[in-house]
Amino acid sequence: MRVRCADFEVSEILGFEPDGDGDHLLLHVQKEGITTAELVAVVARAAGLAPREIGYCGMKDRHAVARQWLSVPVAGQVAWNWSPKAAGPVKILARTRHRRKLRRGSHRANAFKLRILELRGAQEDIDARLHRIAREGVPNYFGPQRFGCAGKNIERADAMLRNVLRPRNHHVRGLYLSALRAWLFNAVLSARVARGSWSRLLRGDCVMLDGTRSVFSIDDVDAELAARAVTGDIHPTGPLCGTGTTMVHATARAIEEAVLDRHTAWRAGLARLGLRAARRALRMRVRELAWAWESDASVRLSFTLDRGQFATSVVRECCAWTEDNR
Repeated sequence: MRVRCADFEVSEILGFEPDGDGDHLLLHVQKEGITTAELVAVVARAAGLAPREIGYCGMKDRHAVARQWLSVPVAGQVAWNWSPKAAGPVKILARTRHRRKLRRGSHRANAFKLRILELRGAQEDIDARLHRIAREGVPNYFGPQRFGCAGKNIERADAMLRNVLRPRNHHVRGLYLSALRAWLFNAVLSARVARGSWSRLLRGDCVMLDGTRSVFSIDDVDAELAARAVTGDIHPTGPLCGTGTTMVHATARAIEEAVLDRHTAWRAGLARLGLRAARRALRMRVRELAWAWESDASVRLSFTLDRGQFATSVVRECCAWTEDNR
């Protein structure tokens, strides 16, 4: 995976039309070989602003060709004509006006195109797995990039909760705590995968409507609910730990508590810091999945995922993979 940046492309899908006027300039930007934080810093310097004034929807991979939207406040200015060198790691693809600053998670989805090299094994086996992924989805794991290099963000989050580490940067603190919540969610998801219930409803589940963040709790699983789960209209959910109610009971709660009770200090620390409990779907729908074999050892994939979902979690279900050792 990702021997070159061009082997992994990701493009944000806003899901809404820019206003065409307003006090913010929306930039559709392509970056390569840099992080979103580094991109924001470049744009902020060019505009003479603090990085916190630049809006964006989500973090995009460093080792990729990534296209995403930024918002720059330009109230009172007729135009802002900055454009980096076309040959550099940043290119401006389009610009337009908008009335609001972009916020994290304000886009709808991400479209991926990626290339997997040096495959070993039978094409028909991978084809069969990909057909099943298109039909049934995959476990909605947070990908390894959420946890930092070698998973160090988990250690840093633990040190924060023990007051051993005190990052001053609010964004960095948020990254560490998000990594810890993601790790706990993955642990619960793994328990459901082991029981064969990551896509199947259990008594007491909290259910999410497909393509939304709307959730509701159920008592028993009747035929209608079971059928909706099979078709992908609804999904069982797992916890993003924090303060607030769990929204699960009965069998679903017993599985969650069995996992989370092994990490009571982390749960308590996340609640103490004021993070609000939330839910995340255990299943990921892989939309518009298509693939083409370039050779016996190389395949190109394309698909669309809802925001907050990880392409690496799709790939791990069709083959065992490693990223290029940089």
